[in-house]
Amino acid sequence: MRSNDESYVMVFDCGSTNIRAVAVDSTGNIQAFSSLPNSSCQQPDGKPGWLIWDFEDIWRKICVVSREVLRVVEPRKIKAATIITWGADGAPVKRDGKLTYPPISWQCPRTRELADKITEYISAWEIFKITGYQIIPFNTLFKIIWLKKEAPEALEEAYTWLMMPGLIAHRMTGTFHIDPTIASTMMAMDLGKRTWSRKMLEIAGLDESFFPEWKEPGEVLGYVTEETGRECGLPSKTPVVVCGHDTQFAIFGSGAKPGELVLSSGTWEILSIRVDSFNPTKKGFEEGLIFEADVERGLWNPQFLMIASAVVEWVLQNFFRDIGERKYETIIGEIEKIPLGSGGLIFIPSFVRESGPLRKYGTLGTILGLTLHSTRSQIIRAVFEGLTFQMREALKNLVESLNIEVNCIRVVGGGSRNNLWNQMRADASRLPVIVPAQREAATLGAALISLVGIGQYASTDEAKKSFFAEEKIFYPNLVNGEVLNKIFEKYLRALEDLKSLYRAIG
Repeated sequence: MRSNDESYVMVFDCGSTNIRAVAVDSTGNIQAFSSLPNSSCQQPDGKPGWLIWDFEDIWRKICVVSREVLRVVEPRKIKAATIITWGADGAPVKRDGKLTYPPISWQCPRTRELADKITEYISAWEIFKITGYQIIPFNTLFKIIWLKKEAPEALEEAYTWLMMPGLIAHRMTGTFHIDPTIASTMMAMDLGKRTWSRKMLEIAGLDESFFPEWKEPGEVLGYVTEETGRECGLPSKTPVVVCGHDTQFAIFGSGAKPGELVLSSGTWEILSIRVDSFNPTKKGFEEGLIFEADVERGLWNPQFLMIASAVVEWVLQNFFRDIGERKYETIIGEIEKIPLGSGGLIFIPSFVRESGPLRKYGTLGTILGLTLHSTRSQIIRAVFEGLTFQMREALKNLVESLNIEVNCIRVVGGGSRNNLWNQMRADASRLPVIVPAQREAATLGAALISLVGIGQYASTDEAKKSFFAEEKIFYPNLVNGEVLNKIFEKYLRALEDLKSLYRAIG
């Protein structure tokens, strides 16, 4: 659909699996987009398994997808550009922006030993109370500590540290910055105060002066340079607006109101809510809750991270290789023929991650109840039921940890396209599930805050009136909910039994 509006924001949505450029008009419609795959790579001079990001390759892809979009949308109509990326990863840079060490990927195992030893200096509970974060090996602070120990010259030569949005924004504008949404993924902030934690930085032997100036989402950071304009096709002097971590922009871009949960569903799922206080409770800590800084001041995003569509892809790869391109339509058709309960099969996702709603169980991914008569349709149905139960338990833990009431779940991202799964979520949670018309919530959130930043709208509230319109609502089926509740009880009992089993086998 074409819009008559002449104003567009170019959102560079850079994820760890795809690099995208998206042109969004001033009413929230995506007018053009282009995408290229992204992945970490082996560090050329590193040990086997040391994974980094090739930043020059990322920049090349940004330029390619930008030019592709500008074949559809006239460059002069781009009134602002902005960047959102995955969290935790960044790199030390010199004054001219050149890297002194490549960005270490969150997938790299080199910091695991440091993560195990951090409690020699500070307890995990204390870290959680300060930063809102659990001890996760890929947290940025561990990478900085690792560099200080293993490659000290990289930090000695560096002028500052930039996270991924900062690296890309500096290449576009020549300006250094960091914003609270991406910094809150570093395990280095005093999250309640929305600034650095001296205590956490001291553990890494750093102080605040090593980091660039704080900028809030929506601020104009700088302007596209002539060199960048030649490379990516954007007009020079185009304003570049501060955004940051894609998770928080997905929450913001979902249009969630008070009391509304947001489920960002993709390879991973993140169940979160916007709250007006930073309240890290012991219950939340024990269940694996994390907090991140919201896009807007005075708000925080408590959340649970869970494996999701990656499991579905594994099942498709191993059991559905013969179904061709329309794979999701095919599996949904097969699932619909299977009654609730999947013929007695129960799927348990993996709960060995450091952060997650059921991390206390410490179980690997498991399918229980297999017989010689089990079918692939029952297996895929069991997977969707198991992932739904995982979400339900996360919901329970979130509500109890924060002592809040919720009234619905907004689902965004790729997993929101599956109507059968959305209905399953509604039935299991006994809450309405709302799917916004525009599912690319992170891109939408970044575009909205950018249009406010350049004055296209006077406030986010004004912009939301134009951005959020059509929605599809899945209401709970109480009969199915009763059946799922009984299956869920079996699921929890199975988890308890598996916990004992996996502890016994190590």
